[in-house]
Amino acid sequence: MKKKLSIVFITLLIIITAIGILFYTKKININNKEEIATAENIVGEKEKIEIPFANEVKENKHDISDLEKKGVKVEKVSSSSKKKKELFESYYKKAEKLMKKMTLEEKVSQMFMARIPQKGVTTEIKKYRPGGYVLFAQDFQNETKSSMKKKISSYQKASKIPLVLSVDEEGGTVVRVSKYRAFRKSKFESPQYLYKKGGMNLILKDSTEKSKLLKSIGINMNLAPVADLPRKSTSFIYKRALGKSSKVTASYISKLVKNMNKDGMVSSLKHFPGYADNKDTHTGVAVDKRKMSTFKKYDFLTFKTGIQAGTPTILVSHNIVNCMDKKKPASLSKNVHKILREDLKFSGIIITDDLAMKAVKKYVSKGEAAVQAVLAGNDMIISSDFKNQRKEVINAVKKGKISKKTIDIAVRRILAWKYAYKIIK
Repeated sequence: MKKKLSIVFITLLIIITAIGILFYTKKININNKEEIATAENIVGEKEKIEIPFANEVKENKHDISDLEKKGVKVEKVSSSSKKKKELFESYYKKAEKLMKKMTLEEKVSQMFMARIPQKGVTTEIKKYRPGGYVLFAQDFQNETKSSMKKKISSYQKASKIPLVLSVDEEGGTVVRVSKYRAFRKSKFESPQYLYKKGGMNLILKDSTEKSKLLKSIGINMNLAPVADLPRKSTSFIYKRALGKSSKVTASYISKLVKNMNKDGMVSSLKHFPGYADNKDTHTGVAVDKRKMSTFKKYDFLTFKTGIQAGTPTILVSHNIVNCMDKKKPASLSKNVHKILREDLKFSGIIITDDLAMKAVKKYVSKGEAAVQAVLAGNDMIISSDFKNQRKEVINAVKKGKISKKTIDIAVRRILAWKYAYKIIK
């Protein structure tokens, strides 16, 4: 009898011990979950956390349920609702604060990068307040570093909102500043020459020297690099491009954009969606008949790597690209801009090539080029007819052809860009 009681007692003791171990283990698991919540910055019971894909992953069900039972509000976030942060989003609040003090006319003016007039520059700035100016070779003729710095300084002082001041200093056949010995002993060499002589190291060294020279006289934007992929050495754009394969050019673009960002110089990839072997749009219409698959496989690659590297701006060409839009130049095509924004995920500044080019004039009515450019999705317009085109856009907004929201989105992006690159300090 005593032996039977002993067996029963031992059995009960084992059962009680097992229950105790299970209870203790469960407590540890709960504590572990509380520690995970703390790692997600949960301080109090009313704090909420995001658990990505909580409504999609079955394994998370019990964890979510336990947290909710403890009073923690769980926000369910699906993969599709997660929005990637825009390039200049960190500066949007500053931009919006500045925009509250701006008139419609001042906002529209910010959307223009005008060709600098030969006289009366400060008067134009004070009256019309452009977002920036493009300077050409003639603007540096008979000048010195000192005199140019003084001039540019006077432009910035006259402007209510600091200006973007740009040049095309690509090197080789396209130079505006180093064309003159007053600024450099010799012209900057082309990317092809530099790459052949010293590879990427020499190109990056050259880029840093360019940025240093431009910044020393007050230029804050270089309309470069050329991201195009011409296949023929006789092509219009060939001498301005690297002249290598899509992969080599993509790597070149990525490294160059990063280098320019490091040096505090605004870059601009051109000419989206890819110039290839098309003819000169300064003098006539260029029609690109290539398939969309070609653009996706080759041309887009250089722009994608530039976007990933952090290029702040992309310049759109005036080519007619049949596979994207048979009726309008790329610069005035909504679909081309949609591809750049949605497919290539570019959230920076989109700029037109100069609207004075002949390739544009054939496709727009008089007084419509700038309006069409805004409606297509450009943030900024390079214009040789600033005052008239500014007026046309303002009138289009007042008539309801262009929404105020369209203007505000572009201007917020422009001002945020200026804050990001310390153009506005």
